[in-house]
Amino acid sequence: MILYKDALPSGKHWSMRMRRGTSLRLIDKTGGANVGILFYNPENLLERYNAPDSLKCQHTFKLTQGHCLYSDMGRIFCAITDDSFGWHDTVSGNSNAALVEKKWGKRDYQTERNNWKQNGTDAFLVEAAKYGLNKQDLAANLNVFSKIEPDDEGALNYSAQQSKAGDFIELRFEMDTLVLLHTCPHPLNPSATYPEFEVEYQILQSAPVSDDDLCKNLCAENQRGYENNRLYHLGL
Repeated sequence: MILYKDALPSGKHWSMRMRRGTSLRLIDKTGGANVGILFYNPENLLERYNAPDSLKCQHTFKLTQGHCLYSDMGRIFCAITDDSFGWHDTVSGNSNAALVEKKWGKRDYQTERNNWKQNGTDAFLVEAAKYGLNKQDLAANLNVFSKIEPDDEGALNYSAQQSKAGDFIELRFEMDTLVLLHTCPHPLNPSATYPEFEVEYQILQSAPVSDDDLCKNLCAENQRGYENNRLYHLGL
C-alpha cells in the first residue's frame, strides 16, 4: 500500500524520516537518473551510513537486491528488497559546485530562479542543515541508478548502460532512519548538458521480515546486522 508519493526533477533535494517497517521505492521516470542518498539515525545523528562496511561485509563492489545498507555502528538502516536495474554505485562520491560549473556552466538562483539546478554537495548541505548537521557530517553517499565500472588500471568510468525509464529500487527500513536525498547528476556523468530527468518516490508499508528473507540471509554478516538491530530495539 502506497502511503505517500511525489516526484522530483533533476537538480533538486529532499529529506524525510523513514519509519521502521516502511519502504521507500524510487522510480526512474525518464531514464538516466541519479539519486544521491545519505542515511542517519534520527535518535543519534552521529550514527550514519558507512559505505565501506556495506561493501566489504557483503563482498561486493555494487549494491543491488539482497544487499543491506549499514551504519557505522554495525546496524542495518535498510535492505534492498527489489531492484530492476541491478547496479547502484557507492564509491564515486558526489558532485560539487566547482565540478558542475566546469562541466555545465555556472548556475545560481539569482539568474535561474526556480529553474536553478543544484550540485550534490550543496543539495545535501541544505537538507542536512534542517537537522543541525553540517559539512563535517557528510559521509560517502549512495548513488542510485548509476552504474560505474573500473578499468584494468582501477580508474572508475561511467557506464554506457544506465537505468531506463521505469527502472526502480525498493529500500525496506529496518530502523527509523533520516534520509537525505538529491537528484543531482552523478559526478562522472559525461553529458554535454546538465542531465534532465525525473524521479518518483513512494513510501509504502513493508511486509514483516520473514525467517527466509533474502536480505537477512544473504551472508552471515547480514544475519549479525539484523541481530544488532534486534538488540538495539530492545534498548541494549
